[in-house]
This record gives sequence, structure tokens and C-alpha cells, in this order.
Amino acid sequence: MRWVLPDHIQDALPSEADKLEGLRRKLLDAFRLRGYQQVMPPLLEYLDSLTTGAGRDLRLRTYQLVDQLSGRTMGVRADMTPQVTRIDSHLLNRQGVTRLCYCGSVLHTLPSTLTATREPLQLGAELYGHAGMEADIEVLRLLAEVMRLADVPATRIDIGHVGLFHALAGRAGLVPGREEMLFDLLQSKDVPGLREMLVDVAEPVRSALLMLPELYGGPEVIELAAARLPKDAEIAAALDDLRQLAVALADLPISFDLADLRGYHYHSGVVFAAYGGGSPAALALGGRYDRVAEAFGRARPATGFSLDLRELALRLPDPEAIGAILAPHAQDAALLTEIAVLREQGEIVVTTLPGHDGTWNEAGCDRQLVMRGGRWTVEPLQGE
Repeated sequence: MRWVLPDHIQDALPSEADKLEGLRRKLLDAFRLRGYQQVMPPLLEYLDSLTTGAGRDLRLRTYQLVDQLSGRTMGVRADMTPQVTRIDSHLLNRQGVTRLCYCGSVLHTLPSTLTATREPLQLGAELYGHAGMEADIEVLRLLAEVMRLADVPATRIDIGHVGLFHALAGRAGLVPGREEMLFDLLQSKDVPGLREMLVDVAEPVRSALLMLPELYGGPEVIELAAARLPKDAEIAAALDDLRQLAVALADLPISFDLADLRGYHYHSGVVFAAYGGGSPAALALGGRYDRVAEAFGRARPATGFSLDLRELALRLPDPEAIGAILAPHAQDAALLTEIAVLREQGEIVVTTLPGHDGTWNEAGCDRQLVMRGGRWTVEPLQGE
């Protein structure tokens, strides 16, 4: 059938569209009140620019096509963060801190899960120009606030640090291909697979890598890692970052997962995943990604988060239906004035069209404008 959509691609019908648009407005307004300025990157870019600094995994998720004007390979964006980083690096070119936000559709070659859409509505916030943990703390607090405003409060925010993996993988002396395999095994917490892969890695690095999947829990995990992981400046710096977060965010539902390496090819420091709404999968992901800006030719600290607005909307009840007022199709000046006044008051007013009597309840009409005693008044809709 010609009108059947591709797998994992969906329309948004009125009820869902209302939820999505309401969330979009509410959350973008929250960003604006906190100094985050909205940007709107294009849907298409040359592939090299679209995936700069983001690694192989993003390139695999990106639809590619040939530009008929230039002959160059283009891509449909699969993630807006590299685009926003390009804007900060080359269009705004500010010297101080820049806070940016965005919301728009992205397209994935494959769904992230069996039930996920291939066209997420990505909303996010990015903070550029500050390398200190104050930026990471601000972004994590903003994420928690956004989920609260969306009525899907975070029940758990897992925090990790890619620096731990980089330090241990570097000490293990793995070639790039095996390093990626190690990353996949750690991310899935496949301990038997880790033991098999690390059989030739010398101690104490082997034991440290095998320990990472067990380092999950509260702030005590940080001190356990400090006691049992190798003494290394990069490891110590990563653990110190996590200590600062543990203190600064003690009022949030945070936990620490030192094997959570989401965005290994993308992030460079603290990474985090937020859960809520009964979803087994994370609803929001984020972290520090200084290397993406560096790949655009302007080394600049960066941290932020993004989420799929569709996934949030799925966890909200449908909005309560707001009835509309049916008005006659006429050019009466008093009627037109009354319609304008009602719309200014926030009422939905639908004008009739000839030949459709008995169908206006489909448009949500539950009241009607009628002339009574020389005045237009609103009454319950009759005869539908």
C-alpha cells in the first residue's frame, strides 16, 4: 500500500502533536529563561561537516545521499549536537561562555531499540567555553529541571567518566580495533567476554578493567575505585571530577556507573544518563565532549545533553480535550468582533462551511455562537 510508512517512522496525530508542541514550548522557554539561546541548524549538511569529531558510530547512523548541485556526499542529521558545535565554533565565534539550545527532527538509519522511532524529535542544551566542573553541574541540574517540568521527573541519573576508560585502555596497549571491542564489552557488562579478551593484558590493568562493571552505586563507589584502581594522574583527575559532582548534586537522584561509557567516540569526560517515567532505557543522555569542538579547528570546552521529545510525550497522559465554539459563516460585523474577542481570550472558534451540518463535533466543537435578543451568545452545541 502506497500510504504505509516505513518501519519505525510514525505520524503524530492531533493528540500526540499537541503534547509534543506543548512540551517543546515549555522546555524551550525554560532554556531561554536560563540564558540558553535557540539555534536552528539545517536538516542536511555535507557529510564531513555533519559527523566531524563524532566518531564512527554517528556516521553509521547517518543517512547519506549525493548533492545534485555539488556532487558531494551529504547527510541527513542523526544528531544535532555537532551542528550546534559548528555554529558555536565558526558562526558565533564568541570568546566567553555560550549557552545554546535547539529542538528538531533527526533521522537514524536504524532504531536504537526495537520500539524506538527512527525519527526522534531531539531537544537539547549545550554549554561552551568553560572547562570547569561548574559547567557540568549546571547542565546536570538543568537536565533534572527539564524532566521535572515535563512531568517525567528523573528517578535515577547514572554518572560515569570516559577518562577512566581512556587511561586504562591506554595502559593496556590495545590496538584501536580491540579497544572498540573492549568498549562494547564494558558497555554491556559482559564479564566473561572481558575475561577472555583481557587474558594477555598485564596486571594491574587487567584486574582494573574487570572491576569497572562492579563499580556501580553511590558516592562510596568513587572511593572504592580510588583504592583499587592503578595510581594514575588521569584516573585521579576523573575520580576528583566525580567527587565534585557527588557533593554538588547530593540532592538529586544520582548514582555512579564507572562502566557506563556511552559516547566513547564522542565524549571526553563526565557522561550521564537519566531515567524516569518507568522506561527501562535512558530518556536523556549527555556529557562533556571537548574533542568535537577541537575537530572543528577551535579547541573549546563543551558539555550538554539531549533527549527525544517523543519518548517524553509517550509517558504523559493525553491532554484534556478543549472544546471549540462553532460560529456561523457570515460577514456580520458584530459576529466577527465577537469571534475576535473570544480568540483573544484563548477560545478556539471554528466557522461553519456550507453542507457539513452534523459533523462539527469531529472538529471538537461542543458550543456554538447564536444570536439571542440581538446579541451573540455562547450556548451548548445542539443537533450534532
